[in-house]
Amino acid sequence: MATDKVFPMTQAGKEKLEQELEQLKSVKRKEVVERIKVARSFGDLSENSEYDSAKEEQAFVEGRITTLENMIRNAKIIEEDAISGDSVSLGRSVTFVELPNGDEETYTIVGSAEADPFEGKISNDSPIAKSLIGKKVGDQVSVQTPGGEMSVRITSIN
Repeated sequence: MATDKVFPMTQAGKEKLEQELEQLKSVKRKEVVERIKVARSFGDLSENSEYDSAKEEQAFVEGRITTLENMIRNAKIIEEDAISGDSVSLGRSVTFVELPNGDEETYTIVGSAEADPFEGKISNDSPIAKSLIGKKVGDQVSVQTPGGEMSVRITSIN
């Protein structure tokens, strides 16, 4: 039997997933069931776009619930003392400057379950994170991205 994937995450990340799961189970699921009931009342299901739409949403919600339950069940919490030190690691924030004279950027490296680039949280599986993990302040790092290779210099790690 295959082993389940482990999802490294912060305690805050796990709590956020638990809140989303609770919302889906207690509110969203009921809303979708109600939509299906209403759509059924419109008659012929074979030509009922409301019904089809509600069933698609139900499939999405149930799939997301299953995914979240699996992620929470297989969560590995990043302990605060495990992220101490002076090198880039999971759970730490890293600031770097694109070279030769680019913009400064800051990201927190998190597990894939809580990654959100718009909030400055990148997955430890991302090309940037993979290139930065284990490096120290002052290190110049070459990062492979979909847009090509870029060089960065790490300016701080928190």
